[in-house]
Amino acid sequence: MPALPPLVAVVGAVEPALLTAWVTHYRELGIERFHLAFHFPDHVTPDRRHQVQAACRELGIAPGLVSCGPWHEHTNPRLRDALRERAGAGWHLLADADELHTYPAPLAEVIATAEESGTGTVGGLMLDRVTADGHLTGWDPGQGLDAAYPLGGFLTHRLLRGDPRKIVLAHSSVPVASGNHRAEGHRPANRPPIVVHHFKWRDGVREDVERRAAYSADGTWETTSPARLAEARRVLGHLRRHGGRIAVGSVRLGFRPVTLATVPTWWAAEATRLVTTWRPTGGAAGQNEPGSMTSTSPSS
Repeated sequence: MPALPPLVAVVGAVEPALLTAWVTHYRELGIERFHLAFHFPDHVTPDRRHQVQAACRELGIAPGLVSCGPWHEHTNPRLRDALRERAGAGWHLLADADELHTYPAPLAEVIATAEESGTGTVGGLMLDRVTADGHLTGWDPGQGLDAAYPLGGFLTHRLLRGDPRKIVLAHSSVPVASGNHRAEGHRPANRPPIVVHHFKWRDGVREDVERRAAYSADGTWETTSPARLAEARRVLGHLRRHGGRIAVGSVRLGFRPVTLATVPTWWAAEATRLVTTWRPTGGAAGQNEPGSMTSTSPSS
């Protein structure tokens, strides 16, 4: 069996509790090596920067890179690729700090199957996690993420019209696009895709999305794609229409109870169909290109 890969990620100003839950989750999957970079936009206070880096060190992980400044389109991929270079040859696990993967088999078996396929990649699909009533709230670390955000649905795909696909594992020889959404010429062969539980929709995300919309519109945060601004505006419009919450009762968004511990019974059929047929929708040109809002953001 192949050796378990290092985890490679660019982390923003997430709450220390989320960073702890994230690291714990992947350690339980057998991950021992973490190659992390921190990027902090100008609005993040020195105290917040210190808190998240201190939490990282308390977990026994020394940040590989730390940078500050605007969250340009090229920021994440440059930092991530520098980390991948440091991680060395072999497979790399790729996950943003608000993404927790659920695998159908031990990681070593998943990688062995991917090696047999010759694609050099393993693909996943985002399952957006939200509160029972759709409000964007914080969470109690003592209760855990599953308890705070018990519903899962396809918000990224069906509301944002963003690319919900993720490259969750990639060989070091395979270049991966911005946001880890695809690897040109290395389409994952695994079906169904890996469940990528996406815990973005927490307290503070509305302010983050408003900032992203404003800075993308005025050029403060550079992007060559219209996706980041278009997706942000769709989210903000939805929140305005629904009193500041996500419409969890919407049949179109498909929210239902899920947990990190198991792959839902309906996942294989629905996720396979979605990941196989996904294309940028009308008016969404470029949304599977760099700059998508589903890339790591300042607080996720």
